[in-house]
Amino acid sequence: MARHGTFYAGLATAAIFVILEIAAMSMLKRSSPLQDIWINRFSHNVMAVTWGGVNRIQDYFGLREQNEILAGRNYELFKELQHYKEMEKALMAMSKLDSAGLPPRFNYIPAEVTAMGTNSRHNYIILDKGSDDGVLPQSAIVTPNGAVGMIYSVDKRYSYGLSLLNERVSVSARVGKEGLVAPLVWDGQGTAHAILRDIPLHLDVPVGDTVLTSGISAVFPPDIPIGVTAGTRLIDGAVNVVDVNLFVDFSALRYVIIAENPDRRIIEEMER
Repeated sequence: MARHGTFYAGLATAAIFVILEIAAMSMLKRSSPLQDIWINRFSHNVMAVTWGGVNRIQDYFGLREQNEILAGRNYELFKELQHYKEMEKALMAMSKLDSAGLPPRFNYIPAEVTAMGTNSRHNYIILDKGSDDGVLPQSAIVTPNGAVGMIYSVDKRYSYGLSLLNERVSVSARVGKEGLVAPLVWDGQGTAHAILRDIPLHLDVPVGDTVLTSGISAVFPPDIPIGVTAGTRLIDGAVNVVDVNLFVDFSALRYVIIAENPDRRIIEEMER
């Protein structure tokens, strides 16, 4: 109660002071024309400063709002520019694949990675192109730097694929242009390694040879780089494998090319 009483007493004192000041200014204004002019000038200066401060505050917040709008527009333009730049890169990469002497029966569709898993035994990849873009299941996913995986299913706008980092994916690969052909599978040891399996025990594959897709497949075009050999080893005393360091950096993968073989069904039917 004492605190409340002190507060109200102070408030009353301040109010009385303001009233007395106003009365004194009024009396002073009426007592002399010179003092009247001085008081008017002072009051006008105070009003000018006050209104100027208000206008500056309004201008500040208005400018801030305009800056936010411009920043949003700049962001949208930046995204659009990046999109066109990356599409240009994908098209250039596609032209490099074409110029590498790939079979003309393959169609190439640039795509962007929208989601990808790298932390399980069955890793996946989702692309932003689907059946509306001509993508079919069992198409290869590649980049100019290497093989990535294969399309498993599609809808109108997106494709779901299995990456090389998946135990269910096996790629027919060749060591060098004319070398050994063997299935390449993921070894489950991180995102940068795979193995060539079913290697005859008497063969010793040199370290540093390039591993490419063999072309003995209706899915992958021939001579797409996969990785480089890193040595031969024996597993459980009976199985000879070749370690392969993959070219594709799956941790930074963003843009790929879908390689679709329109004759795949005909080839598979003949094989059956």
